[in-house]
Amino acid sequence: MSIGLPTHLIASASSRSFARAAHAIALTCLCIALATVVVFQTEYSGLILWPAALSLLPMLAVLFINSRTTTLFFSVSYLLVGGASTYWYTSTFFSQMDPVSHDDVLSMSLLQIALVMVGGPGVGLLYGITWAFAGLLVGELSSAFAGVQTGHGFWLEPTTAVVFVITVAVLIFTRMTHRWLQRTPPRLHRAARDEHLAALRYRVELKAAALIHDTILSHLAAIAASTSALPAELRSQIGRDLEILVGEEWLSEHPTDDEGDRDSWRRSAMFDAVQECRLLGLEIDVTGDPACLGRLNRNDGRTLGLAVKQCLVNVLKHSGTSHAEVAVFASREDVSVMVVDTGRGFDTDGVAPDRFGLRGSVDRRIDEVGGSVKVFSTVGRGTSIVIRVPFSQLQKVSGGNAVGEQS
Repeated sequence: MSIGLPTHLIASASSRSFARAAHAIALTCLCIALATVVVFQTEYSGLILWPAALSLLPMLAVLFINSRTTTLFFSVSYLLVGGASTYWYTSTFFSQMDPVSHDDVLSMSLLQIALVMVGGPGVGLLYGITWAFAGLLVGELSSAFAGVQTGHGFWLEPTTAVVFVITVAVLIFTRMTHRWLQRTPPRLHRAARDEHLAALRYRVELKAAALIHDTILSHLAAIAASTSALPAELRSQIGRDLEILVGEEWLSEHPTDDEGDRDSWRRSAMFDAVQECRLLGLEIDVTGDPACLGRLNRNDGRTLGLAVKQCLVNVLKHSGTSHAEVAVFASREDVSVMVVDTGRGFDTDGVAPDRFGLRGSVDRRIDEVGGSVKVFSTVGRGTSIVIRVPFSQLQKVSGGNAVGEQS
């Protein structure tokens, strides 16, 4: 129970828990005492024991209030009222039961046990022992005074003392565990922090590896396909990619809502990916509703564009065809992009696990934004890759009507 709490709250929470448990035990003792009076009165109808039952009512009332609001005033009131009730209860039994048996004294000790379970306010071992001892003292004095008043002398029932010793032992054990618990939360927080840093490091490394893989692969493909000087647009794109690699923009994981980057299909990251692959010699038909990409925030849109770019580069490098189709469509929940080619295809089950392209640059990248990727390919008939990226909650509410220019 205490491990999940901040260190500075462990002691107070344990003290409140102990007080609630003590009040529950006190209530149980008083109910048993009340039942005992009823049983004795029923069995010995000639005796007048019902005043003992009445003596329990004030004590039960103050116990209820003390359990709901454990303050110094109500705790002291419980001891005073409980002492009076114990005297009344014991006097009634002593005056009616003659001789008094051991079982009678044991039943009368129930009120003394209830007083030991006062569960007063305060945090710490000393407070708990002090309140328990005060209850023991009040209970013993009230019973002794009743015994002297009725001529039965001083009665000492060891049950109450045993309960007091057990209570003190529980308090000491609880205090000892506090020291261990105070050392445990920092270790848990440190472990959680290390786990968070490891996960963050993994995501950054994965993102960096995917970005470098995409950039190098596409640029090498452009250089390999070029028979003369690179076109100016392609050189400009390579320069922008190098700036991204050298800078720190790619490290940002916080989506933004820059409307200037979302209000047009031509401003989207996927448009840049399509244009760059066209410069590499790939014929691309964009169909569907690419304007719906404006409903994605910048981070998700950029991630989707990089994933589609990797799919198109794979078409150029591996499919054996120079034509591909990019179909874009959206629902209320997400945007889906299908990259289709009619090339040679491949066996999806036969892809080596160490091949980074599709898994690292597409699958894991889309998984980071909560999306999914499905690959359908048949040898000799081509490949279809379906990428789905969900909209954020804000975009689900306010989006859906974005209008852009289609290619």
